Amino acid sequence: MSPRKLRPDEEQLWNQVARTTDRLFPLEKAKRPEPTKALPDVTTVPTETEVPRFDVGSQAKPLPEIHQSTRRMRDRLADHPVRMDARTHGKMTRGKLKPEGRIDLHGMSQAQAHPALIGFIHASHAAGKRLVLVITGKGSPDEAPWPIPRRRGVLRQVVPQWLASGPAASAVLQVTPAHLRHGGDGAYYVYLRKRR
Repeated sequence: MSPRKLRPDEEQLWNQVARTTDRLFPLEKAKRPEPTKALPDVTTVPTETEVPRFDVGSQAKPLPEIHQSTRRMRDRLADHPVRMDARTHGKMTRGKLKPEGRIDLHGMSQAQAHPALIGFIHASHAAGKRLVLVITGKGSPDEAPWPIPRRRGVLRQVVPQWLASGPAASAVLQVTPAHLRHGGDGAYYVYLRKRR
């Protein structure tokens, strides 16, 4: 298809517009763009700038062999720092100190045991007692197999947590497993702070 020829009035209008405009790229100043330089060969890159090899997880710290929740409560309590007199702590753990009070939580549910324990701790602290014995029992073995393993002795697991937090924490100085003569793994010594 060939372009159509302008009519005289169109040609006159075009010439009038063309006189008022400037060339975008004047012919004498027009330059051809320089050819792009070839990219350097990959083999010429120095080896010092190479990024070291990276493997996902190569610098991750290994997980502990035994998860904290699977360790025995006796072992977890042994990891806690001693906040009382070291000599008294030694006597207490060897069963040489006689507890001034005791509470037996055998047969109680958690809902019953928690308020009874907190009330006993506060009453003992108010009475000026320093060493009390909390008997939790070792828990009865499960006869029925469970698809998810369950711990024996729910109270034995939660009592140290109750004593370390909440309303009892202000009165408790140290919690340690009891000596065999006072119940062994089924009881705890609770050493109370001095009254102020």
